[in-house]
Amino acid sequence: MAALVNYGGGDDLCPLFSGSSRFLSLGLNVDVYCPPCKRARVIAPLGFSFSFSFRGREEVAAEKQQPRSIDTLPDECLFEILSRLPGEKERSSCACVSKRWLMLLISIRSSELAAGMKTTDESVKKPMPDLSNGVCAEKERENNGYLTRRLDAEEATDMRLASIAFGSCSRGGLGRLFIRGSNSTRVTDVGLSAIAHGCPSLRVLSLWKVPLITDAGLSEIADGCPLLEKIDLCECPQISDKGLIAVAQKCPNLTSLTIESCSSVRNEGLQAIGRCCSNLKSVAVKDCMHVGDQGIASLVSLASSSLQRIKLQTLNISDIVLAVIGHYGKNVIDLALIDLQKVNEKGFWVMGNILGLQRLRSIAITSCGGLTDLGLQAIAKGSPSLKQLCICKSDCLSDAGLRAFAGTARALENLRLEDCNRLTLIGISSLLKCNPELKSLALVRCLGIKDITLLPTQIPSCVSLRSLTIQDCPGVTDASLQVVGKICPQLQNVDLSGQVGATDASLIPLIGNSKAGLVEVNLSGCVNVTDALVAMLVKSHGGTLKVFNLDGCKKITNRSLLEIADGCSVLDNLDLSSCSVSDYGVAILASARHLNLSILSLASCSKVTEKSLPFLGNMGSSMVGLNLQHCSLISTHGIGLLEEKMWWCDILS
Repeated sequence: MAALVNYGGGDDLCPLFSGSSRFLSLGLNVDVYCPPCKRARVIAPLGFSFSFSFRGREEVAAEKQQPRSIDTLPDECLFEILSRLPGEKERSSCACVSKRWLMLLISIRSSELAAGMKTTDESVKKPMPDLSNGVCAEKERENNGYLTRRLDAEEATDMRLASIAFGSCSRGGLGRLFIRGSNSTRVTDVGLSAIAHGCPSLRVLSLWKVPLITDAGLSEIADGCPLLEKIDLCECPQISDKGLIAVAQKCPNLTSLTIESCSSVRNEGLQAIGRCCSNLKSVAVKDCMHVGDQGIASLVSLASSSLQRIKLQTLNISDIVLAVIGHYGKNVIDLALIDLQKVNEKGFWVMGNILGLQRLRSIAITSCGGLTDLGLQAIAKGSPSLKQLCICKSDCLSDAGLRAFAGTARALENLRLEDCNRLTLIGISSLLKCNPELKSLALVRCLGIKDITLLPTQIPSCVSLRSLTIQDCPGVTDASLQVVGKICPQLQNVDLSGQVGATDASLIPLIGNSKAGLVEVNLSGCVNVTDALVAMLVKSHGGTLKVFNLDGCKKITNRSLLEIADGCSVLDNLDLSSCSVSDYGVAILASARHLNLSILSLASCSKVTEKSLPFLGNMGSSMVGLNLQHCSLISTHGIGLLEEKMWWCDILS
């Protein structure tokens, strides 16, 4: 019998280490006896522990801290998984997992989501009913762009935009987005890209003071939001012509463009907008230093078939632009020219005499030194449909120009003259005489309008005038106001704010001669007005008066409130700021059952105390605005109690 070699006495021979031979090295010619051995029973935990028994504790601890397997997936794999989720509920649940999952879900375009779901459906062997038509119709109804979101200052972040983009998909779709930022706003192209991917129904986009947005973000919006109709860019220094060109090429439905203080925008972007956006109706360009004649002229000429409103402010443009507007502005109905220092008299003259502004209904000219009497007369000649004219800060306009304008612009209905110091009441009288359709006249800070004695003996009557504003014109005296009352018998709205020289004697004829019934009266700053005038006003027009402003009229006392409570049945807005009214007057107002005020101001009323709070609290549910600022005798605690009682009312304190 062969001898046993190196047998240790046991039937089981275990390896010394994993992967080693069962026996030690033996010679090739040695006969050995191998008894049958049992198969070793392996238990996973024990085998695992034994195999790694020589590892350090640090390695085991590091292994326990390794991330879960789902988090180790690359973005590409997770993107494919998330794009195949079957419905909105599942996607919403996944969006709550982490910021990474939310951003990946937002990065999935609707076309990619549909493709992923289609692939998933095709992999199912069991035939399914064709419900695609119903799903598409439902999606179309859900994403019509009914929602509006506004973000201010610190609220505007990329994660907030991503959440808005994801959450609005199943709630009507985001239609309008307004971001009012600051120099510290953290919105970047990432947030704008999320909106572009998740909000294809976006129609209105407004970006104010968002310094980190670049052309890349605006290009994403152009790619993902082809229905965009209105875009407003203000103080976005990194947006240039490249972003505007992308919008022009991808958003053919654009109807309104506003660009303000965007230092990188030049002429090429505006040219592309005019060339590609055939539905463009409104353009406003302000304070863009690199925009010149070429950009504005090309935009106006290329979009002439649809352009209706133009606003140009603080630009380096010349008379050429005004000539182009006069020639191509056949559909323009509203024109605003503000602070154009390089535009001269020739530009206004050519714009009017080309006779191209046949549909122009409203024009506003502010701080344009080139506007003269000759230019204003040309505008009247070339704009037969003109109904509204506003001229501010014009030192060259005189009575002669206003008289010539009035003789041609017979359809004029509204005229506002502000800081035009060469005009006098002679020019205003000529205007009233020549314009039978004039309904509204406003004279603001016109220092040349002084005394009525300079008027001609035959004073024209203006029966059509419904609204009159004489504001901060110190030369308007009692005699002038009395004459105004005689020549304007149909006044309904009167604004005499800042007329410190106005007294009861001058205003009583103005109020008493009004036959149509006054609706809005503003006497703020008329420090000489007393309770007698209020009593007369309420007696004559209490049934029609809706808005009454007595701010700064220190001679108004509780007696006026008694008259108002008794005689004003439709009064909606009452301003008693800085008046000499007290708690008793507030109690009188609160006790008037027929008085349903919506807005009441008692700011800086030094005699109003906390005793008025119970009466204010009983003024009814019609009150939506209450101003108690600078009322030093009312405590913060009292204001808090009033806010609890009038929870629906906006209270300023």
